[in-house]
Amino acid sequence: MSVAAGYAAVLVAGLLLGPRITSYDGSPRKKSLLGFELGDRSDKVEEVLQIINENYVDSVTIDTVQNMAIQEILKHLDPHSAYLAPSEAQSLTEDLEGNFDGIGIEYYILNDTLLVTSVSPGGPASKAGLKHGDKILSINKHQVSGIKITPKKIVEQIRGKKGTPVEILVKRDTTKRNFSVLRQRIVVSSIDAAYMLNEQNGYIKISKFGAHTDEDFAAQLQRLQKLGMKNLVLDLRDNGGGYLSAATGLADEFLKNNELIVYTEGLHEPRTDYFASSKGNFEQGKLVVLIDENTASASEIVAGAIQDLERGTIIGRRSFGKGLVQEQFDFGDGSALNLTIARYYTASGRSIQKSYKKGNEAYYGEVGNRYKNGELVSDGKNLSDTLFDKKKTFTTKSGKVLYGGGGIMPDIYVPVDTSGFTNVYYALGTKGILNDLVFNHLVKANPKYNSSEEIVKSFRLGDQEIKKIVQLAAAKKIKITEKQVEISRKEIETQIKALFARYYFGDEGYYKALNSGDQAIARSLEVLK
Repeated sequence: MSVAAGYAAVLVAGLLLGPRITSYDGSPRKKSLLGFELGDRSDKVEEVLQIINENYVDSVTIDTVQNMAIQEILKHLDPHSAYLAPSEAQSLTEDLEGNFDGIGIEYYILNDTLLVTSVSPGGPASKAGLKHGDKILSINKHQVSGIKITPKKIVEQIRGKKGTPVEILVKRDTTKRNFSVLRQRIVVSSIDAAYMLNEQNGYIKISKFGAHTDEDFAAQLQRLQKLGMKNLVLDLRDNGGGYLSAATGLADEFLKNNELIVYTEGLHEPRTDYFASSKGNFEQGKLVVLIDENTASASEIVAGAIQDLERGTIIGRRSFGKGLVQEQFDFGDGSALNLTIARYYTASGRSIQKSYKKGNEAYYGEVGNRYKNGELVSDGKNLSDTLFDKKKTFTTKSGKVLYGGGGIMPDIYVPVDTSGFTNVYYALGTKGILNDLVFNHLVKANPKYNSSEEIVKSFRLGDQEIKKIVQLAAAKKIKITEKQVEISRKEIETQIKALFARYYFGDEGYYKALNSGDQAIARSLEVLK
């Protein structure tokens, strides 16, 4: 696997579910469509399906054929119109609404065993006595260890109706214990991390725009302001989008009353303008917004508004380039259609949607190609000359020229540092070898840390750990040498620190460790001086 392929795989894995099916207009208006049933006004598709069902030589699952027909129709529209099966529609809704009925744990499938990596404080699992580090052997007497269980199957067994019990058998150290956990409504904040970078500068990470993102953000913003925050770094890297209403609500926190945030318009959708109100809680302090090639849709709306209105500085790499709005149309069986109904335009009037004329595969593959063609490692100075629509220009109040199409170009470009991002580094990540090293070996061998800062300062990747990495890789039939690992030593060490910090201190600890050597954040701090 080449470095480019490895980088592309990492990008696309996190991107497909973001822009494709999570970035639709979250307005209360929802339309419903009837299923495929024959009525007074039959169409050819419905008739064909009925003829097949009644006359075909072999048995056919008509629902499957029906779904194939729908998908084929959507392929000829745009890359973001998509049909969602009932389970996909439910999962998407739960993800963006930020709540579901469950037990409040995070886990990692470690060598075909479920390892509990986090237990929500005060949640049902915590109340029942589960701890991080427990290995789950069975759920409701169904074995989940040693059978190559899939994440989907785990979710199906753990989630269920509120108030119903989940019987869990775990192994803790050398003993087995049974726990009965009552499912409850689990509310998940859409803010991944919020902490102080130094005495005056705060940091907030958001990876999706859910139903309560703007409210969650306001609460964390207030908390950091009480700690002395004057300036803010808003991290929207790897944010694949979400509800339009959440994006405009977040942008409203930074902008002055009656400033235009964004507007939407389509053939059947009249122009709708979204303006900032007077309620913004961070209209004065210095602001930096971090973006990258996985920043898409709703997160591009926020970045676009900040850039167009010159409210802050955009730092990072060119964003994904999704300027389409979807609305969800629900079917009676729980499935849904996410249909593109409009385009959105930034305050200056530009559409940042990149071309999809060459088909879906080329459209999504374009992100991975940015490494191959040198964009991600460039200085960004000449990219606007080749990647944007130069036929029409847009200008800010100060006269800065902006272009439409191709995403958002940051004000300050920070390229990918490829020195340690080798084939070996990507192999260790994609095959879960670093996770195995941390959870199965290093957690046992190292004393518990008191803070994520302590992990950053004290943990070092030694020669023994490198030897262990080579052994774990060999067990998975990956041939690497200690010398190859050494080239990526710095990057591997940072990733291990982050995994350690997540295990002991959750997502906030993870980002504190991961960001400790982050070039974009270092550049942000220079801007905020």
